[in-house]
Amino acid sequence: MRIVAISDTHGLHRQIRVPPGDILIHAGDLTRHGDRDALADVNAWLAELPHRQKLVIAGNHDWCLYDEPEAARALLISATYLCDERVAIQGVQIYGSPWTPSMGWAFSRSPMALQYHWAELPDGIDVLITHGPPLGALDQDAKSQHCGDAALAAAVRELRPRLHI
Repeated sequence: MRIVAISDTHGLHRQIRVPPGDILIHAGDLTRHGDRDALADVNAWLAELPHRQKLVIAGNHDWCLYDEPEAARALLISATYLCDERVAIQGVQIYGSPWTPSMGWAFSRSPMALQYHWAELPDGIDVLITHGPPLGALDQDAKSQHCGDAALAAAVRELRPRLHI
């Protein structure tokens, strides 16, 4: 099984070359400002890609998925949208969650709320998809400061998924 993972396309999805694979995973920030028209365009683009399975989670820029989850979810017919949900593909358990540390954006929570949230992740996850990184893993910002989530790092250490995107 070949998994292709992308993230943070911010509405520039048509400008990237996506390699072939069995499963395409988009780990959030599909749009720049989170409007439904932009999400509809992402959905049309996903339909053009050859991957048999396409999974997406939201990111902090994807406001329509946060503010209007059912209407926005209805636009994503070319992919499986995961929001604190699990899907099994060929026996591989894949779980997706969009939450990030509080920043005043979509899908953000306080560190305390995230500590409880990540502690509730189900066992048996083979692939974990999150929008934000765990503390200490590719989490440095432009100022070289770590901005990852400590509670997520602890959850990943405990769950030990085969892959964390």
